[in-house]
Amino acid sequence: MSIARIVWIVGLLAAVVLSFVDISHGGFILMILGAISGWFVDKEHRLGLLIAAIFLMSGGAGAWGAIPELGGHVTAILTSIGAVLSAAGVMAVLRRLIERLLLNKGTAN
Repeated sequence: MSIARIVWIVGLLAAVVLSFVDISHGGFILMILGAISGWFVDKEHRLGLLIAAIFLMSGGAGAWGAIPELGGHVTAILTSIGAVLSAAGVMAVLRRLIERLLLNKGTAN
């Protein structure tokens, strides 16, 4: 198992756990895990990551909120996962900027 897969698994498990546990730095933990995860995103998966993050954070996380007795929990989990994906998306964009501007990858000479 690669380190990228391990980091993603830890990030998603933390998102699930922190959606039920209220700690003062929960959002910061999700942001750090998401940023680390975003560094390991392959070029082929960056667009999908950004679409998923935008979808979940723009209201998609609440789509199943109407399920009786479970909707609130599902919404909390999806919102936390959206936070991880958003931080990963920001890191993926920053990594691409670094690759293009500083390392001269992907630019025409």
